[in-house]
Amino acid sequence: MKDFPIPVVGIGVGPGSQPEEDESLQYMPMPQGMETFRPPILPEPEEIAAREQAHRALREALTALDDARRNGGNRSVDLLGLPAADLQLVNQVLGEGEVSALVKSDGDASHELRVQEAVFAGVWRVVRSMDGQVMSDVIELGPVPQALKAAARDDVWAQVPRWTGDLPPNVQNAPSLLAEIEDQWRIWRPGQAAHVVNLTLLPMSTEDIGFLDHHLGTGRVLILSRGYGNCRITNTRMPNCWRVVYYNSQDVVILNTVEVVELPEVAQAAKEDLDDSHERLREVLEWVEQA
Repeated sequence: MKDFPIPVVGIGVGPGSQPEEDESLQYMPMPQGMETFRPPILPEPEEIAAREQAHRALREALTALDDARRNGGNRSVDLLGLPAADLQLVNQVLGEGEVSALVKSDGDASHELRVQEAVFAGVWRVVRSMDGQVMSDVIELGPVPQALKAAARDDVWAQVPRWTGDLPPNVQNAPSLLAEIEDQWRIWRPGQAAHVVNLTLLPMSTEDIGFLDHHLGTGRVLILSRGYGNCRITNTRMPNCWRVVYYNSQDVVILNTVEVVELPEVAQAAKEDLDDSHERLREVLEWVEQA
């Protein structure tokens, strides 16, 4: 009998028989640092007592929030003209929550609108400025400031852009998605659920994404939500059409979508949020006024 021409290598079994580096599995990093409610940091009681105008503005905000949560719609409290010390107390009580927004100027770089949610969901600070000068400063109470919806409505193109001729290289799926999105925004009506196109689950090339964004256009409204990871929301130039991109805490895109809706739900305070904020703001105001 001749020797077998191929050497036989024994395959190890049992603990310690496999390479050390293969023993651990590698997982995608999970989002970290979920934002939770943190009570505002308030000054010492003796510093609060004399801030009567701040007390009055906060009482009005609490009443307006109660009305908004019970009857719907938005209410507002004007802060323009408040003395600096009183305004500072209002700022300390409201704090900064997880949602902020910017409405870019429409051809006028000197004008801007900034929105910052308070630590109380559904309580918003809305400031308009011109050439660095504050023109209006209000606390708006409701699911989302009306100015964000109004700016998105104003951004709509008068005519839908159409591509003619051969498609650019590597663009394959974007044209059919654009047709689907157009069908949806044409039939969408207030009160309907959002129609979501999940680009993450589709075979989209980089060129497809660029083609899609070019034809949807980019509006003036930018919303950032820092809840579980981060979410960036921008309006398009199509009616009731938004680009919504979610990132984990390592700034890696985990969900890329187009939403057909008046305004994405992730940017709005729910009815339960308004109820909870009313209770928390009432408790903080009681402490402020007893100081």
